Amino acid sequence: MNSYYETLPKNQTNGISIAYATAPGGYFPLHWHEELEILYPLNGTADITIEGKKFRLVNKHMLVIESRKVHSTYTYDELSMFVCIHISRKHMRQYLPEIDTYQIRCTPEDASEEQFPAYRGICELLEQLTRLYMEEPPTYRMEADGLVLQILSRLIRRFSVRLPSPSHTGDTLAMERIRDVITYTEEHFREPVTLDDVTGLLGLGKEYFCRFFKKNMGMSFLNYLNEVRLAHTYDDLLNTNAPISAVMEANGFTSQKLFNSSFKALYGCTPSAVRKEHA
Repeated sequence: MNSYYETLPKNQTNGISIAYATAPGGYFPLHWHEELEILYPLNGTADITIEGKKFRLVNKHMLVIESRKVHSTYTYDELSMFVCIHISRKHMRQYLPEIDTYQIRCTPEDASEEQFPAYRGICELLEQLTRLYMEEPPTYRMEADGLVLQILSRLIRRFSVRLPSPSHTGDTLAMERIRDVITYTEEHFREPVTLDDVTGLLGLGKEYFCRFFKKNMGMSFLNYLNEVRLAHTYDDLLNTNAPISAVMEANGFTSQKLFNSSFKALYGCTPSAVRKEHA
């Protein structure tokens, strides 16, 4: 998966993508995609930050991330396993043409006492989906898609609100700008990106941009840039044999001191320890 605008596999003709993923724990930087996302961890604990608001997600609980919402994840376990479902808006329109006026809001923290039985019922369907995957029947795809449609139907019925027709409100324009910055950063993080580059992209002054970014993302732009570089560095440490100094430089770091301190602050260990642990 890319870590900015996430382009999902196009081999699902019905607009439903179901992934059973196993990945090293750690930080997955801010990104966004057009599809609605349903996350269901099978072990451990994760923090999901959606447009600046943090949610704690424990195993066998479910969370929905609406389409185009900027989000990041941090998993605390050495090895994280989860079900990740993406559903395209275009596909949903086949069943509910006015789907763009619905906004699904479903997290463990936000489910009311009245909604909780419906929430648990959706989690049970996700558990059923997991068992189906392990059994591998020849009809898996049909049954799996059917379960996902049941989940989506219950989410819309019990956890959605109707919104006015989409309009360019202040919040909408702010998140469009944030998505532009995220996309630009991912495309250029290996280069010496400066504030001038980003403010020029948006046509904003430096001081205004710095306040704007921190208000919407809860961190400075330079901290975000470093986190993107660190996430790619971490991945390269696990998947290549290149020297640590070469990996650092390939991902945009020019200061060894900044790299070492930032890496330890984010991952709680040194780059060499990561290599050794996963050797």
